Amino acid sequence: MENYLISGIQQIGVGTENFRKSWDWYIEMFGINIRILEDDTVAERMLPYTGNQPQKRHACIAVNLQGGGGFEIWQYSERKPVPPAQPAAVGDLGVFAAKLKCRNVQAFHQQLSAKWPQCGPISALPDGTPCFYVNDLYGNTFQVVQQPDIFIEQHCLTGGMVGALVGVTDMEASIRFYREVLGYDTVVYDQTGTFDDWSLMPASEQQYRRVLLTDTTPAKGPFSALMPKGSIELVQALDRTPHKIYEGRYWGDPGFIQICYDISNMKALGEFCKEKGHPFTVDSCPDGEVFDMGDASGHFTYIEDPDGTLIEFVETHRIPVVKKLGWYIDLRKRDRTQQLPKFLLRMMGWVSRQKPSNR
Repeated sequence: MENYLISGIQQIGVGTENFRKSWDWYIEMFGINIRILEDDTVAERMLPYTGNQPQKRHACIAVNLQGGGGFEIWQYSERKPVPPAQPAAVGDLGVFAAKLKCRNVQAFHQQLSAKWPQCGPISALPDGTPCFYVNDLYGNTFQVVQQPDIFIEQHCLTGGMVGALVGVTDMEASIRFYREVLGYDTVVYDQTGTFDDWSLMPASEQQYRRVLLTDTTPAKGPFSALMPKGSIELVQALDRTPHKIYEGRYWGDPGFIQICYDISNMKALGEFCKEKGHPFTVDSCPDGEVFDMGDASGHFTYIEDPDGTLIEFVETHRIPVVKKLGWYIDLRKRDRTQQLPKFLLRMMGWVSRQKPSNR
């Protein structure tokens, strides 16, 4: 990992049946109200996962400035999104739940459960960290986990994405992948049994092995203070054969689409992934060109974990700060190991803040 840098979770993709309703819900319930970019064009580079056809879609990346990765909210524009045939159960293959940062689990549970019925009880992770689970407007499950640090104070109880729960079939192979390829070097816990905190999700009463991985390396990169590496919780079902969440469906259909990491030096990362047996399955800029993403530009690629869960890498080149004034940050002209000044991200918040629409 000497020639490239994986800074943190830039976003977790959430496919939806209704872009605006989903984003309104995330703004109102989770405070995901700062738009980084929004794009309503054709996805031409994801053919291996979209039926070998370009697909028009409407997507945005939105964050909460208190810290944590963003939400990439994604909807097909001309194709009817295909929801899963059954709700994702504990241990199903893919991302079956996303981790959401919260400064005070008890207070937020009281606040959220007063206005939204799909909240599970307060419980704890195997290491004692307070948590609870909530299903969103379309049944996606979030593990709300207590993490009190704040990047920029927004006077709310939540932050953004700080990890994911990923179903696997071979725990040792998956630990090796997330350690060697993504740098999650520390096992926080490794336990087998039944777990009360999953009571909101299907098949929670069965036996599982769950392993929480984190990265103890000091954070580097332009967005690493806002979007840390977080943790990955690997879950292996022991009493049943797990279902593949996106079996027979396209990337972008409803559910958690991918885990996306902000990186530097895509070429070196590609060489490393290939050496480890996980070559890029998608490359937006195979000839070194620049890929435009609405008001931003960069380079994105995908690999698959041992069970086919999609991992995205994004090397950001340019993002808007004040679009109306033509003020952009060009990261190609900066030292990518250094964090962006907090005042720039605060300014993006001032000009990009969103409110729920009338729905």
